[in-house]
Amino acid sequence: MGLFKKNPFGHILWVKKWLIRILGLLTHRRFRGFNELQIEGSEIIKNLPDTNVLFISNHQTYFADVIAMFHVFNASLSGRLDNIKNVGYLWNPKLNMYYVAAKETMKSGLIPKIFAYTGSISIERTWRSQGKDVNRQVKMSDITAIKRALDDGWVVTFPQGTTTPFKPIRKGTAHIIKTYKPLVVPIVIDGFRRSFDKKGLRIKKKNIYQTFEVKEPLDIDYENESIAEIVEKIEYAIEQHPSFLKVIPQEELEEQERLNKLRDW
Repeated sequence: MGLFKKNPFGHILWVKKWLIRILGLLTHRRFRGFNELQIEGSEIIKNLPDTNVLFISNHQTYFADVIAMFHVFNASLSGRLDNIKNVGYLWNPKLNMYYVAAKETMKSGLIPKIFAYTGSISIERTWRSQGKDVNRQVKMSDITAIKRALDDGWVVTFPQGTTTPFKPIRKGTAHIIKTYKPLVVPIVIDGFRRSFDKKGLRIKKKNIYQTFEVKEPLDIDYENESIAEIVEKIEYAIEQHPSFLKVIPQEELEEQERLNKLRDW
């Protein structure tokens, strides 16, 4: 790697590599120590192509969700199956991994600005700004940035655009899928909202049972499926369709609480 080699967004790769290493070391115990991240399906990661892969996920915190993905993806690529033991996988992290984030979030302080260098595609939300509802046009530069990232590697997006559960899927994700035809890999996370504060920077509670499930790529007919059909497929894949809302029986709540107390060292 040349000393000043850059990615398509102008980020110097050796700087990005060291930031991922340092942030990974600082955050590892959040998922293996203070809490215990239970991973399922990580073998799927190792068999994915190197470019034009779009990960779609439900969203529980601003930053912890993506940080967990850096850990799980790199651990899987280094040969670990469903675990993030031994942070040696951070020594040669995947550098062509990006994630879609709100521009205002990534400019909200020093830590977000540093974190943005690890792979943020910072876009302007069309429906929300500074805590208020807005209605503005999609910036074509944001769309082309996502395309540039897909051409270079993997992109993570949160189709609901919010950490509030069961909010509608934004149609923009479906348009990107239909237009650029990426391989779409769903991820479902849980326990992060209980473990961390809303930003995902502060540990709110320890010994929480966290889960991270990687699902098989979606079967999508890019030419013939409508935007509405793709949106519905996304809702089911990341388990945010209204049908997943249910009254949880008391015994299931008790079992969940028991699992929350489990810690496998």
